[in-house]
Amino acid sequence: MHGCITVINAGSSSLKFAIYDGENCQSLMFRGQIEQIGQSPRLRVVDAERQPVTERHWRAQELDHCGATREVLETVVGLINGAPVAGIGHRVVHGGLNYTAPVRIDGKVMDALAALIPLAPLHQPHNLLPISVIAEHAPQMPQVACFDTAFHRTQENLAQLFALPRKFSQAGIRRYGFHGLSYEYVV
Repeated sequence: MHGCITVINAGSSSLKFAIYDGENCQSLMFRGQIEQIGQSPRLRVVDAERQPVTERHWRAQELDHCGATREVLETVVGLINGAPVAGIGHRVVHGGLNYTAPVRIDGKVMDALAALIPLAPLHQPHNLLPISVIAEHAPQMPQVACFDTAFHRTQENLAQLFALPRKFSQAGIRRYGFHGLSYEYVV
């Protein structure tokens, strides 16, 4: 694989990102975030040595999640000076029963992930929005979703069930577990 990899972690009030380059994309180039979306949005980007590169502020009404994603895209394009981007990885809170490993995002995957919004209504919509915005602006860009629930799906089935009638677990009600990407990194 040749080119930069960008990773995005979109939360309910922030959009964090990092840009990696080099063999196996292990060399951090830049890291940044837009915090306090909807309140007092602020962009801050630092380089690999944690030296400030960019800082910008908006009034609350000037920047929503969609605008924040566009701002991050413009910032990333400016930072990498024309270097190719090989793909974008996204943290997505919920993968449900079907997504237990990273997956390349297409329309079918997006529909399935959108169907999980009721299981994570405060996070899933914000996780999916940057994927849609990027697909709209760069439809050929490979995007991959990594799931916070995937780590916990490796548990025995019994550990994932609640003490409820089976019809509920068959309908998808179970212990999914969250923050699995962090747990996987620690392990």
